[in-house]
Amino acid sequence: MTGLFDALQAEVAAIIPVRRVGRVTGAERGTLAVKGLADRAGLGDRVVIGSGFGEVIRLARDGATILPDSPPEGVRIGDAVELTGPATIAPDDSWIGRIIDPYGMPLDGQPLFRGPVARPLCAAAPLAAQRRAIGGRLRTGTAAFDTLLPLARGQRIGLFAGSGVGKSSLLAKFARGVEADVVVIALVGERGRELRDFTENVLGPQGMARSVVVAATSDQSPLTRRRCAWTAMSVAEHFRDQGQHVLFLADSITRFAEAHREVALTSGEGGDLRGYPPSVAHMIMSLAERAGPGPEGAGDITAVLSVLVAGSDMEEPIADILRGALDGHVVMDRRIAERGRYPAIDLLRSVSRSLPGAATDAENALISESRRLLGAYDRAEMMIQAGLYAKGSDPLVDRAIKVWPALDGFLAEDATDGVEASFRRLAACLAP
Repeated sequence: MTGLFDALQAEVAAIIPVRRVGRVTGAERGTLAVKGLADRAGLGDRVVIGSGFGEVIRLARDGATILPDSPPEGVRIGDAVELTGPATIAPDDSWIGRIIDPYGMPLDGQPLFRGPVARPLCAAAPLAAQRRAIGGRLRTGTAAFDTLLPLARGQRIGLFAGSGVGKSSLLAKFARGVEADVVVIALVGERGRELRDFTENVLGPQGMARSVVVAATSDQSPLTRRRCAWTAMSVAEHFRDQGQHVLFLADSITRFAEAHREVALTSGEGGDLRGYPPSVAHMIMSLAERAGPGPEGAGDITAVLSVLVAGSDMEEPIADILRGALDGHVVMDRRIAERGRYPAIDLLRSVSRSLPGAATDAENALISESRRLLGAYDRAEMMIQAGLYAKGSDPLVDRAIKVWPALDGFLAEDATDGVEASFRRLAACLAP
């Protein structure tokens, strides 16, 4: 009963009794010119236009420019525009197990109460000098990440993959298997028909039981799609500030960047970075910096941020920006997926910067030996497949050929028996 009363109290407190009203004075290229708000509105403030919403994207002495959330068909000169103030979200502990939109509204047909405290969408990251170091290695439920690519508490890694390579399935494995108190999942620009399949079948009841899913489908406005990542991060920070360990999964940062590009270009910023505005780098890095270890007394946010890379092009702008801001990157290869090995991780192109600290000396030796043998096989693979390699030409390649099937199979294994057992199986794969 107390929780219900607190929720109702929060709803009442969120009511704005008096709102500043402006008027539409023009419309051009999907934006609206509004007078009467310029002396009160701030960039990023939300407005109500008829039955829809919008955001202030430009200010001038003679008025403000509004980008609506939906096509402005039917809007007329003189229509009222109500200023509602800065964009915020008020997460609540009861959101666990729920699917919400970027505005904190339920998508699963059940009532959803706002929390007592409204949080800014674009909060600052914890002060660098006050943050703890990355913590210990986490169990992930997958053999490759329990051993060769360890994920540590508070670490931030990028998952770089093309479409249809198994990225969403791997994220769902993390949601079910990684050690965490709460999982927050941002589905940015997802196909609408796949949301229910992801939550019910891919993520499943086990994953949903400790998750908050924030979703914006591909047909929604760029404002809504961009806000999806910010809302999800604010929800993660709500639980982090309670001292909990949060696993943050974003699918994908590429669509977050594309949404920001649409907004930025509409507001007048140039597209100088291969079609992206210069501000996209700051947007991506500021989102990534909000994850990671928290300050003393708070929890941590361990983040896995996916990036769509066409043709495995790791030099395209979004991949390059994010790779430089994170604590590791995992590359998924379509050729590996096509031969039926999932997750389709290209280990030789993937790095976890939690090493060597996240493993013991003996474990680091196993990791190094595995990489050395996989590298030797990769360099000689074309000759091996063509039948041109003569046994005995190179002892390292001979050994790599012998252990390769076991190592390749190991990368596809689940790990339900813990990290130590996974390392024992890895050692068995390398045994002469």
